[in-house]
Amino acid sequence: MGPFPSSRGNKYILVAVDYLLKWVEAKALPTNDARVVGKFLKSLFARFGAPRAIISDRGTHFCNDQFAKVMHKYGVTHRLSTAYHPQTSGQVEVSNRGLKRILERTIGQNRASWSKKLDDALWAFRTAYKTPIGCTPYKLVYGKPCHLPMELEHKPYWALKQANIDLSVAGDHRKIQLNELNELYDQAYENSLIYKEKTKRIHDSKIKNRVFNVGDRVLLFNSILKIFSGKLKTRRSGPFTITKVFPYGTVELSQANGPNFKVNGHRIKHYFG
Repeated sequence: MGPFPSSRGNKYILVAVDYLLKWVEAKALPTNDARVVGKFLKSLFARFGAPRAIISDRGTHFCNDQFAKVMHKYGVTHRLSTAYHPQTSGQVEVSNRGLKRILERTIGQNRASWSKKLDDALWAFRTAYKTPIGCTPYKLVYGKPCHLPMELEHKPYWALKQANIDLSVAGDHRKIQLNELNELYDQAYENSLIYKEKTKRIHDSKIKNRVFNVGDRVLLFNSILKIFSGKLKTRRSGPFTITKVFPYGTVELSQANGPNFKVNGHRIKHYFG
């Protein structure tokens, strides 16, 4: 996200979200080049391990040789979202909006203090109840609820209460905790699937079912209206010709003076001119 007003030399926020746990990691950065992105990802891999895949947009800080080397080194698959279709990275977009809203309400008039408040915003985001997983991200990561600041005065009490000198009993108790954590993961995955299916059903009910075939001529919806001058200009450009149809609604279009490009099927409609 960014650029924001300079705060301690930082102008950007780099955000990463776990697809299942909804755990958010964010860091204030002075630039958004490939070097700082690679360093940020290496720190995440050292703490949580390397993921199977990473989904990002088509920004230059993600599409470069240095980033590709980091992905190859850790064996991570890099997937790119469709251009001008932020729904592909919807989880990150929702997290970005939530972090912005928290920062707007906490920094007050001093907008240059947002980097100082970023950790507080992350704490609030991680300990908030998430409907898709049925609990908080903090509980899925650490296996227990987060102790609020008002509970910290009782820390010596529950530290002594949980202490166990018997190693065999402590080992068995730890195994039970790991099994409970796996059960939490499975339950969160099931809740997430149910929530996504329900959301998809509501979303699909509002979309007209269009079937596109190779060779069809279509018009493309321009999401960035600023490139058109005047109020009476049409929102669609074209016509373009479909050269290939991909699964999950992505199509490849050809144009007379330029290379082929991919768009989401929701942004096009048939041309009958």
